[in-house]
Amino acid sequence: VLYKESVGTGTPTPVTPEMERVKRNQEICSSVLYKENIGKATPTPVTPEMERVKRNQEIISSVLYKENMGKVTPTPMTPEMERVKRNQEIISSVLYKENVGQATPTPVTPEMERVKRNQEQISSVAYREGLGKATPSLVTPEMERVKRNQEQISSVLYKEHMAKGTPTPLTPEMERAKRNQENISSVLYSDSFRKQVQGKAAYVLDTPELRRVRESQKHISTVKYHEDFEKNKGSFTPVVTDPITERVKKNMQDFSDISYRGIQRRVVEMERKRVDQDQENLTG
Repeated sequence: VLYKESVGTGTPTPVTPEMERVKRNQEICSSVLYKENIGKATPTPVTPEMERVKRNQEIISSVLYKENMGKVTPTPMTPEMERVKRNQEIISSVLYKENVGQATPTPVTPEMERVKRNQEQISSVAYREGLGKATPSLVTPEMERVKRNQEQISSVLYKEHMAKGTPTPLTPEMERAKRNQENISSVLYSDSFRKQVQGKAAYVLDTPELRRVRESQKHISTVKYHEDFEKNKGSFTPVVTDPITERVKKNMQDFSDISYRGIQRRVVEMERKRVDQDQENLTG
């Protein structure tokens, strides 16, 4: 009643044959699309086992529902409550009958069409009347500060309202499930990375500020490198000498002397001469 008093009078518009045709087409399209999205189902017989499971589920649900119910205070049934209850039953009955099956269609009279159009116009008018004109305002630093404070206050209040939790031991099954979830998350992340990021370059504008920062970083890196070099210049790192290191060092020195002095070439020549001399002694 209050809603209708604040609305005002509406201007009825006639329902043309074109509007009726569009409405019927929309209903037919909705019905066709709904039936297209429904796949073919295979009916299964209701076995005694299924009936038993269904009854057990109903009993369990009823028990859990009653366990979670606390003590309530009964209130007397007033005439207004009785009226609302009857209206709800009538509405439920009407909605139930609409979803039942085949019904006897009733013709849509001009009076029903007029009431329907008036209701749609009243709803549209009431919605638009509640909307006022808004003036856009700039986001000032003060508004940003207040917004951050509100977020921090909300976070603090949220943490204050959190109750203490009861720690539960980590069982091997929980550890296994946790590892599986991490593996799945890693695989999904890698797939999305390869599809969206990998092989694609991120373009960044080369602004004067970026060039200045890059030059500053180069100078800082050069200064730091020279500073470390001057500190470490002339110093050495002592290494413990063990027998293995001494043997390797001696072998490397021998190899270097052989390569430098040509001892290897002289040894090969002497070996070849010895072989030739042995052959001459055998033949002579």
